[in-house]
Amino acid sequence: MLVLAFALIAFVYASVGFGGGSSYLALLAIAAIPFPEIRLIALICNIVVVLGNSLLFAQKGYINWRKVLPLVLASVPLAFLGARARIQENTFFLLLGMSLLLAAVLLWVQPEKQVIEAHENEVAKPVRDGFIGGAIGLLSGIVGIGGGIFLSPILHFLRWDGSRKIAATASFFILVNSAAGIFGQLLSNTTSLNWPFIGSLVLAVFVGGQLGLRFSMKHFSPVLIRRVTAGLVLAAGVEVLWKHLF
Repeated sequence: MLVLAFALIAFVYASVGFGGGSSYLALLAIAAIPFPEIRLIALICNIVVVLGNSLLFAQKGYINWRKVLPLVLASVPLAFLGARARIQENTFFLLLGMSLLLAAVLLWVQPEKQVIEAHENEVAKPVRDGFIGGAIGLLSGIVGIGGGIFLSPILHFLRWDGSRKIAATASFFILVNSAAGIFGQLLSNTTSLNWPFIGSLVLAVFVGGQLGLRFSMKHFSPVLIRRVTAGLVLAAGVEVLWKHLF
């Protein structure tokens, strides 16, 4: 059931430029997967899903490196440090549950009318963007996600750039933060990992992500998909908090 669920999540999230880390974490937590493995599995699956998206966006010129660099230069080292942070299991699940609730709210209230035009001539704000990237990177490293599910709604609210470039930025942001998180996790994780189990999930998200990338969700309403996803993330956040803290 986890394999099928991971494939479906990858299909949906890849279609809109995300990796699905928040939903992977929720499912793994609900399924009582050992705590040391949860974050690492979610980050590995993230990379498998968003790598194809990032390459495609880069080839089409949707990544505005002048604007993206302040975000990732601040986020990557903090994501690495967050991944290395030693936190208690209850603290982790509290942060995870609260992060899922926040992500659900951000997805739900994101403006329906996306910014179509690019703002190439808009003055860059590297200090503001660095602060945003760093804060999301730190939280992402601690919790074990790429952070795109937080970054994308925030950039839309700020009218940071056109919709396609925001999607491309979120995809690349997830990729580099997930890589930094994995590096930090591997340096800190001393437990043995169930690699055959992880491999089955990686294969599932690869297939689901590739199908989602090619399908591109053109036949579905982006607003409907985003709000259905928000509802699922909200339910998962409530379930995580209820199961592990009450």
